[in-house]
Amino acid sequence: MSHIEFALLSASVQSLSQNPSPMVESARPHLRIDPPVADGNREALTVGTLFVPGNFGGSEFVPIVVQFHGAFWLGEHYVSTLIPEAVLVSVQLGSGSRVYNDVFENPMVFTTMIKEVNQALAWITDGYSRGGRIFLSSFSAGYGATRAILRNPEHYDRVDGILLADGLHASYVDGSSPPRLGEVAPEVISEDLDVFVRFARDAASGQKRMWVTHSEVFPGTYASTTETADYLLGQLDLSRTAVLVEGPNGMQQLSKVQQNGFYLDGFAGNSAPDHLDHSFALGEWLLRARSWLRSRR
Repeated sequence: MSHIEFALLSASVQSLSQNPSPMVESARPHLRIDPPVADGNREALTVGTLFVPGNFGGSEFVPIVVQFHGAFWLGEHYVSTLIPEAVLVSVQLGSGSRVYNDVFENPMVFTTMIKEVNQALAWITDGYSRGGRIFLSSFSAGYGATRAILRNPEHYDRVDGILLADGLHASYVDGSSPPRLGEVAPEVISEDLDVFVRFARDAASGQKRMWVTHSEVFPGTYASTTETADYLLGQLDLSRTAVLVEGPNGMQQLSKVQQNGFYLDGFAGNSAPDHLDHSFALGEWLLRARSWLRSRR
């Protein structure tokens, strides 16, 4: 495991008290790229860093991609190569979802962020450009920020789409060591997932866009991304379609669901490299959202 992968994993782990994932997996390649230095301009915001690609086109409505957690250079690289007409705000706050939640549960943090982005766009384009679609992209613990933002009604209305890349968790009703009876999964605290269920319903009806990916990593002390994905599907009365195809970076896809603007893809793997694959596959996730991001809000 490279020092980059170790740093990403260390920042993603919420608890190692039970069922730590294997740190090494050698059954298949886990393709990685070296940290590129994307051409562009960077500006520190009150929270996060704004990146404007060097080949920025300056259209009237500019997609705003906000990246929570994961390597900032991945976001810069793929936005500049795949969606140069967009801008990126990279937010890296440290370990665990709580730190992301605690910062963004203050509604003014996100309000200020979008205001600062629009001010920068107006300055760069002499008043021509302003923010278009808002897309919240989170990996692992970054979902804490997305959830806090969506819990605010005004922000919920402003956000057009979200990506949860192997990062949607919830607590168990019976605590961190719930009983496990046969094939019955422990009950999750619905309040942890309610806003995502609402967003998923809106996406399934075509009003929003939502992409969810998950591995088979099983933390044990809190609900896994597989369990929370199953919860979403149960609330939406949707079922998985079984597949066996190669995904991005050699990932092995086992299931998929699509209903209008709602997409859920399940992948094999319960190791640290399997989890990190979802971060390094950011280019594929953005590619899937590109045409939608480019459309006028």
